[in-house]
Amino acid sequence: MTKIQLPVRKQNRIKDFDYSSVGAYFITMCVKDKKCLLWKRGYKYTEVTPDIELSAYGKAADQAIKDIPTHYPLVSVDKHVIMPNHIHLILSIQWAPSGSAMRSPTVSNVINQLKGSVTKRIGFSLWQRSFHDHVIRNTDDYEKIYSYIDTNPMKWDIDCFYVMREEAT
Repeated sequence: MTKIQLPVRKQNRIKDFDYSSVGAYFITMCVKDKKCLLWKRGYKYTEVTPDIELSAYGKAADQAIKDIPTHYPLVSVDKHVIMPNHIHLILSIQWAPSGSAMRSPTVSNVINQLKGSVTKRIGFSLWQRSFHDHVIRNTDDYEKIYSYIDTNPMKWDIDCFYVMREEAT
């Protein structure tokens, strides 16, 4: 019997890091197969019309992001942007009040709940497995990422996740 050699998946997380620890995290989650499902078909971002026109799927994702603090009171979403086929956000985990029985969730818990919420709202999963994360280490790092998220829609056509948008809904 021949043994099939499966590809080894690269580890996404920092080994032995506590992803429930207080701090800020830059998260990117992608739509399966890079399909452009989150912006309305034909929408093109311009500085003149800076309000992104989200598709029904994009609106479901936006609401799920806004609901994160309801599900996780120790987590805030400091900044987010919904791109045609991916989402960037900065999650901040705060300290639990002294003497509180409240535990901080892990970043994975928050993202899994977010993806599950969108899936439940639209009736199917549109997400790629896992997500990208970056532990924000200092104020300079935070400010660069915040600015990147802010300007990302203007740079969509040179974005590393860019694909032609004929499949958008």
